[in-house]
Parts: sequence; structure tokens; C-alpha cells
Amino acid sequence: MQETSSSGNLQQGDGFTPQEGLFNKDESNDVYYYIDKCNSLDELKKLCQKAEVLQTDLDGTQLVFGVGNPDADLMIIGEAPGAEEDKQGEPFVGKAGQLLNKILDAINFKRQDVYIANILKHRPPNNRNPKPEERERSLPFLLRQIDIIEPKLILAVGKVAAQTLLDKNLSLTKMRGQFHDFRGEYELLATYHPAALLRHPKWKRPTWEDVQLLRKRYNELGGQP
Repeated sequence: MQETSSSGNLQQGDGFTPQEGLFNKDESNDVYYYIDKCNSLDELKKLCQKAEVLQTDLDGTQLVFGVGNPDADLMIIGEAPGAEEDKQGEPFVGKAGQLLNKILDAINFKRQDVYIANILKHRPPNNRNPKPEERERSLPFLLRQIDIIEPKLILAVGKVAAQTLLDKNLSLTKMRGQFHDFRGEYELLATYHPAALLRHPKWKRPTWEDVQLLRKRYNELGGQP
């Protein structure tokens, strides 16, 4: 795949070769132009690996693309990778990930049944919240990821994920506990991030209410398994 510049332009490199006839010469140097040309998660991941627009201002991070069932009926979206996620290249593998696994198990899901990703695909410094410009640059890649998977339901965990996806500047308490229409194609439920539950155990009860609602709706929609 070709190298990208911070402006989003692709430059001649080691090999992103567009299929003949698919790309206009005036457009094919823009990394964002390639996103909708990716028809599989593998193609999108290769594009993300060379997309410098996805980088944060922390040097030396690796891509944390996403993990799970590519045909999942449930997609879980968090905020950004942490240190352990950056180390392993997989989302939700630290303490918050262990809690997420327990939550999934409590509503009869296995981790491998769902697909897990984040708003950002690279770790920000000191695990800070993603900056608005980072979220804006990363979102088109995530939206394509969602459209390739085509889940029946999306669970946004954490305020940043919910605000970014719903394009609403609301508190999580006002967004959780209800399903939202997402782009006219999906249903989205917001709840607390597992990392927040580790810091604030009082939020475990409303989270439990949310995920029970999620499981009920999943069954109504005929989600598998």
C-alpha cells in the first residue's frame, strides 16, 4: 500500500495498486477516497495500516483495528486503545477488557461472537480522551468498518464513543437507556465504559440495565447466536 501524508494524501510507495478503472487520477491520491473502495475488513485494515491521518501525537503506536466475528450481529465500539491494547494490537484486552468479557458472558455472549473496535485506531498519549480532530479524522474509517460488518445492533461504551457516533454533545446519562437511530440503518445503544465501572462501581447497576435491554432487543431482531 502507498504511504500517506498527514494531510491525507497517498504517495507512491510499496504498493497500493487500485483496480484498473476504479479511481480517477485526480482523486486517487486522497486516502479518504479509498475508504469506500474497501469491500472487506482485510482491505480496510491494509488501508488503515498506511493511513497517517489515524495516528495520534504519541509516536511508535501500532494499529488497533478491531477484533471478532466479521459477520457479527452485535458490534461494540469504545473510545481509544490503551497501553495494553497498543502492545497487543487488539481492543479491550486490559482490565477494562476483562470486565467487558464478564459483561458479555452475563448476557450470554462470547467475545468471539461480537466485533469490537474503537473510535480511534491508535493510542493517544497518557490515555487521554480523543481530541475532536482525531475523532473527525478516524470516523470515516470506522463507519466503513461498520458498513462492511452490517451489525444488527451497536453498543457504544463511554461518552466519547456515544457522542462521536450520535453527533450529540450530551451527557451519557441522557444518551443511555434507549436505542438511537444510527444513520438510518442501525440501532445504537450507549452505556458506560468498562474502565469507568472500575472507577465508579455505582454505575454498574445502570450498565446492567442497559445490557439487559441490549440482549432483549438482540433476540427480538433475531441476532445470531
